[in-house]
Amino acid sequence: MTDHIIPAPLQAALAGKGYDSLTAVQASVLAPEVAGRDLLVSAQTGSGKTVAFGLAIGADLLTGERLPESGLPLALAIAPTRELALQVARELEWLYAATGAQIATCVGGMDYRNESRALARGAQIVVGTPGRLRDHIERGSLDLTALRAAVLDEADEMLDLGFREDLEFILAAAPAERRTLMFSATVPPAIETLARDFQRDALRIAAMGEARQHGDIAYRAYSVAARDREPAIFNLLRLHDARTAIIFCKTRANVNHLLARMSNRGFKAVALSGELSQTERNHALQALRDGRARVCIATDVAARGIDLPGLELVIHADLPTNPETLLHRSGRTGRAGAKGVSALIVPPAEYRRAQRLLQNARITAEWGAAPSADEVRAQDDRRLMDYAALARTGDEDAAALASRLLDRFGPAQVAQALVALWREGRPAPEELSDTAVPGAPRAQAPRDLGGFQDAVWFSLSVGHTGRAGPRWLLPKICDAGGIGREAIGAIRIRQDVSYVQIAASEAHRFGAETQITDELTMRRLQGAPDLGAPSGAASRSPRPRNTQKSALKGKPRAPRAQDEPRAEARPRGPAKPASWARPRAAKPHRKGPRRPD
Repeated sequence: MTDHIIPAPLQAALAGKGYDSLTAVQASVLAPEVAGRDLLVSAQTGSGKTVAFGLAIGADLLTGERLPESGLPLALAIAPTRELALQVARELEWLYAATGAQIATCVGGMDYRNESRALARGAQIVVGTPGRLRDHIERGSLDLTALRAAVLDEADEMLDLGFREDLEFILAAAPAERRTLMFSATVPPAIETLARDFQRDALRIAAMGEARQHGDIAYRAYSVAARDREPAIFNLLRLHDARTAIIFCKTRANVNHLLARMSNRGFKAVALSGELSQTERNHALQALRDGRARVCIATDVAARGIDLPGLELVIHADLPTNPETLLHRSGRTGRAGAKGVSALIVPPAEYRRAQRLLQNARITAEWGAAPSADEVRAQDDRRLMDYAALARTGDEDAAALASRLLDRFGPAQVAQALVALWREGRPAPEELSDTAVPGAPRAQAPRDLGGFQDAVWFSLSVGHTGRAGPRWLLPKICDAGGIGREAIGAIRIRQDVSYVQIAASEAHRFGAETQITDELTMRRLQGAPDLGAPSGAASRSPRPRNTQKSALKGKPRAPRAQDEPRAEARPRGPAKPASWARPRAAKPHRKGPRRPD
């Protein structure tokens, strides 16, 4: 830190927090050529952005070692969510504690009158969310005419949440000569447009690469059968036994469903979704912070801005929609030098999508099968062998009781009781199907009829008339049997039926008959089907020809009767023969006069 010019009170605060060195983004914003300039900074979540912009604006705010008592805000920090805004305020409080700074927060869901009173007392630094800040400006309780620096934290998320109009209103209320710093995990065109409109010759800083894999995060992709998605999540939680873990789902319904399943199995979990009130969100987050809950299940929107201590495991129950979301989710772990794991749950139908997602995010993930029940039990046993209390000595009361236990029950029985107590209360591991693990992206599944020397044929109750096709059938068959595509040989589509070849070693998974969906049934055949037949069934006779239609083809149309209702004779294109027309039921009598033809 000696290579960077940091105001003395801020440097003392860093030392008090145990900072030996600066992160990449913190060092970037303190470079000599950056001083006084507007900044557009791209840095991943957990890279120390809050401290970075706190240090960056220090020289703009401080007069000597104190903040001047101007009566009006000197600095404004805008964040997308309540939780992130309150987190930013906490960080700035310890960083500016020795400068006499008064920090006020303006966020939705809090008492408006208390916020107004804090602003009236002359807060020099204001932290808030866009909507509430705009409310205070419009009501006259927030005056930005003395503002020296404005910071937009997680600017891309604020635009995603629809706050562009509020941001424009807030920045327009501040002096044009202010310094503006924008921090964003990604810099899409919308962010660049916002920067051009409200920054002056901004310096672009990309800290550690915009989409670079976080060095402290291990990315893993787990191949699971579709029906094993939830059991795989449970086994992952049991294997890692993380102090805190977060599971991301796509919808509220998925969050609520997974929470119910996990609660039934004994996991200490809470949920975050858009249907919760602020009080319910606060209770859920507090349960995670004080250890009453260890797993948070959330949607992407509901999890924005939350900071969970000791977060060691991120599980993507539903795949992210884009690489930026993957990085946002994963960046919540592996912070401040700690190690973390980001795990993707990938059913067979989503293999290729997961591979594209990782490739576009420039992430190298380790592919493998989800932890089995045996692996979870073995990990439990290793933890017991490493249990610190087993090596602890010096407690005389415990030693006396231990001696009595050994005398009464013997060492073997006491050890068995210890193992039973260790396992008690932990959710039982789940048994998973054997699923092929993808490596490099696979080519199309083999279609050669002779590809399997030992194979079993099955019939499928849909064909061309049901719009069946190999791409539609493959994932359904894989999911139904929990098999990989390499276990499927030829697929032959006929008019009303289809046939598929399954490796003999995997055929037992389907039994004699499997109901895949309501309209799709899979039945085992005794031998190979007659693939030379023109239809799905070899004995099916050809469809009879409509001789009446053929006889009428080319004949002139009979003239329409003069009294025929016009509404019933409105043909499109060439008129159909009268013999094709279906008899129509008489329409009910309508009220009012009939419109004349």
